[in-house]
Amino acid sequence: SACFRCPGAVRKPIYTTNAAEAVHRQFRKLAKTQGAFPNETGLLKLLYGGIGKALGKWAMPIANRGQTLLQLAVCFDGRTALSGCRIQADTGF
Repeated sequence: SACFRCPGAVRKPIYTTNAAEAVHRQFRKLAKTQGAFPNETGLLKLLYGGIGKALGKWAMPIANRGQTLLQLAVCFDGRTALSGCRIQADTGF
């Protein structure tokens, strides 16, 4: 597969499940502290609030984003969204 020909810095974001695990952990923590729910709507409201908290934690920038995008463009022969874009070294885009 073309994914495995890319450097490790590119492969990691492709196969990692940390984001999904973090959301699952946040939901379990919320449901565990609440205990029993009177109805399904109560659970949905709690999970909706949990999504808001999780989104706040995802505001961090992606590490080495510019370098990773360049390597993806090389590995996948221009089939990325970068084809036709100029990438500036100072901003990483």
